[in-house]
Amino acid sequence: MYSVYIVLLYVILVVAKPTRKFAAAFLPWVVFACTYDWMRLWPNYEFNSIDVKGLYDAEKALFGISTAGGRLIPSEYFAIHHAAAADVLAGLFYLCWVPVPLFFSFYLYFKRQYRWFLRFTIAFLFVNLVGFCGYYIHPAAPPWYAMSYGFEPILHTPGNVAGLARFDSLLGIPVFHQIYGENANVFAAVPSLHAAYMLITTIYAFASRRTKGMTAAFAFICIGIWWTAVYTGHHYVIDVILGILTAIVGIGLLELVIFRVPCIRRGLDRYAAFIAATPEGSK
Repeated sequence: MYSVYIVLLYVILVVAKPTRKFAAAFLPWVVFACTYDWMRLWPNYEFNSIDVKGLYDAEKALFGISTAGGRLIPSEYFAIHHAAAADVLAGLFYLCWVPVPLFFSFYLYFKRQYRWFLRFTIAFLFVNLVGFCGYYIHPAAPPWYAMSYGFEPILHTPGNVAGLARFDSLLGIPVFHQIYGENANVFAAVPSLHAAYMLITTIYAFASRRTKGMTAAFAFICIGIWWTAVYTGHHYVIDVILGILTAIVGIGLLELVIFRVPCIRRGLDRYAAFIAATPEGSK
């Protein structure tokens, strides 16, 4: 349980005066990390049945690719038709899905754009929580599961690197084998939060008027992650679309409804003022 170490580190940062405001600022990230880690304690398949075949059949009907050997889902097609250059790009894109949003948080924080920082980090957490609810409402297996195990749910199935194994093989380093060996929940394909994270980052980079270069780079990575999710067999096209919708709906609810509630708006202002205040003794 990594959350134990995260909480211990957070408590140390809160207790120490020089880092107290920094800890307060990054609380949404701590809640996100702990919530994700805690899902391993209450697997979503204990609450609802796992969708394996239904999602696979829907993907084949909507986005299937006709071949000489029959109709294939996109992930099956790419498992046969892939290239080293694409495998390297896919791995690089997928390594960005959390580090780049985290980098953007630090960027806004150290640029003292505290209100935009809070709006972004809270939106990132909120969309995650909405997505986590989706995991429990509709547990779903990813494409690699159907391709490897068939359509019968096998509980406690370990994480799988799927097409990202080709990246590890090309580099000779078990990068994704390490990451997916610690997957908190295999049956959490819908919605694809991989698809949501960089979209949230891109939207807030644009809204906060960051440089065109930064926004364009984020958009490029975002589209690359969408493609990688399907190319490597980690998500169906359906998952990606639902992840995009989750991000849009989550941000819309926050920006158009929740953040406009007077008491919440005042609370956000006070939160920003607190983390912006100069620590005692630093002047």
